[in-house]
Amino acid sequence: MSRGHCILSHGFESGPDAIKVTALAEVAERLGWTHERPDYTDLDAQREVSSLGDVRARLQRLVTLATARAAQGPVVLAGSSLGSYISAIASLQVPVQGLFLMVPPTRMGPMPALDAARVPTSVVHAWHDELIPPAEVIAWAQARSARLLMVDDGHRLTDHVEASSRAFEELLASL
Repeated sequence: MSRGHCILSHGFESGPDAIKVTALAEVAERLGWTHERPDYTDLDAQREVSSLGDVRARLQRLVTLATARAAQGPVVLAGSSLGSYISAIASLQVPVQGLFLMVPPTRMGPMPALDAARVPTSVVHAWHDELIPPAEVIAWAQARSARLLMVDDGHRLTDHVEASSRAFEELLASL
């Protein structure tokens, strides 16, 4: 029997087979969680909506998936960059057991500022993130007493996929 279900959301201009969400899927499976990696590439391509595609539709797709899964049992939302933003915002609308946010944007244009349900939350962010100021993420994590792992890397966390996987494993094991 599954411990619950993880929905792993890729970043902008990435895909469901991206390295980071694939690594998280492997962790979830090893720990007895089912998982899925929604594909948002069609929405990311909608540049006529915004420079980041159709963020509202991306969020709605996740809320719809998470709502269906939450009716069946515990859900954890995880994501990278734009995927972490929609995971956090979706947690305000769907009951979740935990959140795992990699390089989360604290602001998203006309969308609401980053907010999330008060559930166990782990954040991985990069000291040298060229898109999202580390100080903003640190302040956000501190305000909610989230676990925070700061790494010597850039926005893509290229050199810290394994460290991110370990942090995700710690979160899942604590639930």
